[in-house]
Amino acid sequence: MSRRRHLLLCFDAFGTLFAPKLPIAEQYALAARDSGLVDTITAAQVQQTFKAAFISQSKLHPNYGRASGMGAEKWWTNVIRETFHPLTSTRPLPPSLAPALLHRFSSAEGYALTDPALPALLRAARSALAASPAVDKVVVGVITNSDDRVPSILSSLGLRTGPLRAGGAMDDARGGGGLPWDVDFHCMSYDVGHAKPDRRIFEAAVGLAGEVVGEGGGRRRGSRCTWGMSLGRMWSGG
Repeated sequence: MSRRRHLLLCFDAFGTLFAPKLPIAEQYALAARDSGLVDTITAAQVQQTFKAAFISQSKLHPNYGRASGMGAEKWWTNVIRETFHPLTSTRPLPPSLAPALLHRFSSAEGYALTDPALPALLRAARSALAASPAVDKVVVGVITNSDDRVPSILSSLGLRTGPLRAGGAMDDARGGGGLPWDVDFHCMSYDVGHAKPDRRIFEAAVGLAGEVVGEGGGRRRGSRCTWGMSLGRMWSGG
């Protein structure tokens, strides 16, 4: 029996598939003003305090709080509070501020695709590669040093995102309306516990790709599956 050959096409997320609509510090300052904080908070001030808060929480609770059993939502809530506390030390933070920022940076409210045509480009690339007689199946994945918000961000931006992620189970092989997923799996450092360029996050991605094609991890002993792997960046002409 001939060995099956699949192509694993992987992308980073932040800066490759999507990027902030406005600088993060500017969005934090806008959200603060919308929640009723003083209008004198500037993006430049937020930039300084946000950096300090991010570094502090990363040292106290690595991997977006996963290492401490805290979870990413609580971790980011701490970052938000530490960001604004030096700027509003005489006033309590509005209770709506942290939830508003958590939602913003989990969705299309805070991010935009790096190219509006990206979903169409991704689908066209998959179709073209799958047409090759040398490839049995094309699997598209995201490998990113991030917490667990990436699937919800991509979904809100119009991509059909599969539920498979490191440590999870393979559910439905097709997207909404019976269409194939645009992204078959998400391999995030938050789930894996190791960040790029550590080889273990790439090995986890190959394992997830094996789940997609039904090879139970892709590199089992006796598997008839081999992989060609490409780390991609989407672009359009111009």
